[in-house]
Amino acid sequence: MEEYFSKIIAAIGEDVTREGLIDTPKRAAKAFKFLNNGYEKTLEEVLNGAIFEADTEDMVIVKDIELYSLCEHHLLPFVGKCHIAYLPQGKVLGLSKLARIVDMYARRLQIQEKLTKQIADAVETAVNAKGVAVVIEAKHMCMMMRGVEKQNSVMTTSVMTGIFRKELSTRAEFLSLINR
Repeated sequence: MEEYFSKIIAAIGEDVTREGLIDTPKRAAKAFKFLNNGYEKTLEEVLNGAIFEADTEDMVIVKDIELYSLCEHHLLPFVGKCHIAYLPQGKVLGLSKLARIVDMYARRLQIQEKLTKQIADAVETAVNAKGVAVVIEAKHMCMMMRGVEKQNSVMTTSVMTGIFRKELSTRAEFLSLINR
């Protein structure tokens, strides 16, 4: 990967032997591997057995989970926050596992629409919830730094499954709670 970064730097007209760039291909390769480390993880590893019996059927929400991902179309970052809710059906997830699920899928080349669905599917698979709701709000550097260059645009995506899709009151409760 270092060799390819070196070629990319040279292709834009830079001197890869100048002092500030000598180690850049190595650093860039290391950073790119880190930014895409979600490919090295599975849902089972991320959950690490942190699924617990619980007699609650009330909504569980974790909001404002920050996320960082790379757009699969331009390899530019998109950053934002994710809100997740689920209605348990005898099992709950360890709190940090929701954030770890977000990271696992965000740390892959992505589009926001697919990321939102992957997170919802993973939570549903993990605890067999009555329903899952995921909303992601993100700013995309591919729109901010190039193309239309719109600095204040925010993309919002949502996936609602089960009771969140069927029951408007449940969906409304979730949306009300994340917008506080």
